[in-house]
Amino acid sequence: EDSLQKTSTCSSVNPSGIFVSPYALNLSSFTKLIKRLQERHPEFSRDEIVEAVQEVRKINKGVLSGLAISAIEEKTSAIL
Repeated sequence: EDSLQKTSTCSSVNPSGIFVSPYALNLSSFTKLIKRLQERHPEFSRDEIVEAVQEVRKINKGVLSGLAISAIEEKTSAIL
């Protein structure tokens, strides 16, 4: 008998398989940020860009909230 219940969660994994905290950046903003960075840095893959954004998050004490998207974009560009 199957007694497992599916539960929903607020956290998610983005298409590249990297965990994105629901508290870090809402997904529409995250998608917009990645798109802007891909346009700005076409020489980098989406995965490389996502990794750089995650590095910005790590440097910023594990969160992106409180940073403007433009600031995240600038910091990510500096890493790339």
